Amino acid sequence: MKLHLKNPIIFFDLETTGINIANDRIVEISYLKVDVNGNETSRTIRVNPGIPIPEKVAQIHGIRDEDVKDAPKFEEIAKSLVQDFEGCDLAGYNSVRFDIPLLAEEFLRAGLDFDMKKRKFIDVQVIFMKMEPRTLEAAYKFYCNKELQNAHSAAADTLATYEVLQSQLDTYSNLENDIGKLAEFSSHNRNADFVGRIIYDENDVEIFNFGKYKGKPVAEVLASDPGYYGWMMHGDFPMYTKKVLTSIKLRGLQENK
Repeated sequence: MKLHLKNPIIFFDLETTGINIANDRIVEISYLKVDVNGNETSRTIRVNPGIPIPEKVAQIHGIRDEDVKDAPKFEEIAKSLVQDFEGCDLAGYNSVRFDIPLLAEEFLRAGLDFDMKKRKFIDVQVIFMKMEPRTLEAAYKFYCNKELQNAHSAAADTLATYEVLQSQLDTYSNLENDIGKLAEFSSHNRNADFVGRIIYDENDVEIFNFGKYKGKPVAEVLASDPGYYGWMMHGDFPMYTKKVLTSIKLRGLQENK
């Protein structure tokens, strides 16, 4: 089933140096852009992460230090990515928990405040896990009746993710072919940041989603325990989480003037 698009949508996948959102880096990004008229364009870019790629990680995606030593750094390709991604919704596999937060970190490190919160995000893995809890390889076999060749290569995983979403729409009559509804269905929480440390409650109030203040409004915690802000800002939290936290703090200062 073809997607009903109001905006272009980009299916993307990252290969990285590890799984730490705050500290790891991209070594490859592959994306497939689908325009409203159905035209498809794809691009795969190797990236020099500026830090070593651990061997245990290289064994998974097959990319080693020597493969990217002459590749551009992320800040060198960031502006072209922003141009390609502008006005597009985003989709991926496990993207809401990992790829989108890490991509947001890379943009901030490159000095680009690319407002990804304006996009709709579809996570095909979440739809799959809600419907048929399995891996991408199993999803590809189950929905597309094909074996996934070159699994864990960004290009193969990106194309497979696109095909799986199309087949999911064919399989489930109660799955609405609307990017906004798909984005809503494939999200676990309504995140204020990208990794879900701060989320929105039913009244659209930002609350902490971890630690001793889990479930408490962020603004109230910052007012009653000012030191908590400093602890988070000096802690091992993603830059975007700190940006959201600072925005809430500044908003509270303005309201109390």
